[in-house]
Amino acid sequence: MDYDYKKLGFKAGLEIHQQLDSKRKLFSDAPNFLRSDEPDYLVERKLHAVAGETGEVDVAVAHEAELDKNFKYQAYKDTTSLVELDESPPRVANEEALDICLQVALLLNCEIYPVTQVMRKIVLDGSNTSGFQRTVLIAHSGFIDTSFGKVEIESVALEEDSARLIKRGDKESLFRLDRLGIPLIEIATAPDMRNAEQVKESALKIGDILRACKVKRGIGTIRQDVNISIKGHDRVEIKGFQDPRMMIKTVDFEIERQLKEIKDGKKSGEVRNAKEDGNSEFLRPIPGKARMYPETDLELLKIGKEKLDKLRKNLPKLRSDIRMELKKKGLSDEMVKLIIAEDVTDEFFTLIKVHDKDANLIAKMITLWISEIATKMKKGFEEVRHILNERKLEEILELVDSENLDKGDVKEVMQKLIEGKSFVDAVKIEKASHDEIEEEIRKIVKEKPGMRENAYMGLVMAKFKGKLDAKKAMEIIKKILR
Repeated sequence: MDYDYKKLGFKAGLEIHQQLDSKRKLFSDAPNFLRSDEPDYLVERKLHAVAGETGEVDVAVAHEAELDKNFKYQAYKDTTSLVELDESPPRVANEEALDICLQVALLLNCEIYPVTQVMRKIVLDGSNTSGFQRTVLIAHSGFIDTSFGKVEIESVALEEDSARLIKRGDKESLFRLDRLGIPLIEIATAPDMRNAEQVKESALKIGDILRACKVKRGIGTIRQDVNISIKGHDRVEIKGFQDPRMMIKTVDFEIERQLKEIKDGKKSGEVRNAKEDGNSEFLRPIPGKARMYPETDLELLKIGKEKLDKLRKNLPKLRSDIRMELKKKGLSDEMVKLIIAEDVTDEFFTLIKVHDKDANLIAKMITLWISEIATKMKKGFEEVRHILNERKLEEILELVDSENLDKGDVKEVMQKLIEGKSFVDAVKIEKASHDEIEEEIRKIVKEKPGMRENAYMGLVMAKFKGKLDAKKAMEIIKKILR
């Protein structure tokens, strides 16, 4: 669809929730991971609507309360704490999760609140045993640059993730408490996006910043919503806006839906769920601001200048910046993608300091060859990486630099190390003598005159099958052909 976004008065903003990869949960000492084994016991709750700090009951809260549901929660004896069961006050906010959140906020060019209050956000859909979610505002007034202009980051918050839905029924829902309390960063942009392309670009840019930091990966670890409005219609929030391939389509379908509602005399905002085909479906009324009140069990959270200065000095590099650095080393786009995908950029930049003559050799060593050797030897990938650790690869490259090892023999040395040979034995590559090589080259030239140097080199390499000093062989070929 080819919309005139400006004429429509189109506005959009993003809300992104990303799980952080800390050792423990945000407000308890329970471990931060999901379980697939059978839970040990069930607890049951009935949740009731209460007023927020304004004294009013939020419309979305009232809607959930009217459903009059029962909620059951699966729990584990060894990893579910009393905090998740709502039978104990929360612990002080997890420092590791706070640091990750602050790193993201700094990369988003935000201002950090030096003192902030943990809040309770009322939720009655059963996703929290207490009926509220703890959240703390960390930063504000940041920005990202896009090709269409700046997009303001209104807020960055640190909050606890909800319980994991196992089964939803009309009158009863079943949740699991392994996810409840996992640290989550919430990033909210201003409604600064003026077309569907800018929405997609902004989502990818923020995603790049998140992936640079210590966040969880995989299905369910990130949840992204988009808020959309056009002239004459209230804001609509679409949840599950994750798939970059569908972002533009989803935005344009929502514009079409809102235009139809305006024609029918409707303009109310609501919360909708994104579907795989780009359409969306109604979930509930849009929440207001009457569902927040201070967390009474925790003191004010203070973020000192010393902590921020330390984090600023150690901010991670963005993937886009790493990509550019790798390209400058002469790597192909395919090899750059492979290094980033396998998360071996630190290893690459360490090894390039040892051997800076051939970046592609290093790239192949830490990606393709390790993978090929693991498959060939029927070994676990991590086991092979453990044997061919950074120091071992440095030693191999040092021999290449000192010309005591031909780079064409590096893969064979790596394989011999996996076979269990000592380093000294592994680097002993049996080579044909120079006299043998020259004799064979003269024989090939005599039998097949008139070929190019590289063609002769190919025939010689095939003959000696790795037992060849390639540099010396080329010198002999050039001498004979003069």
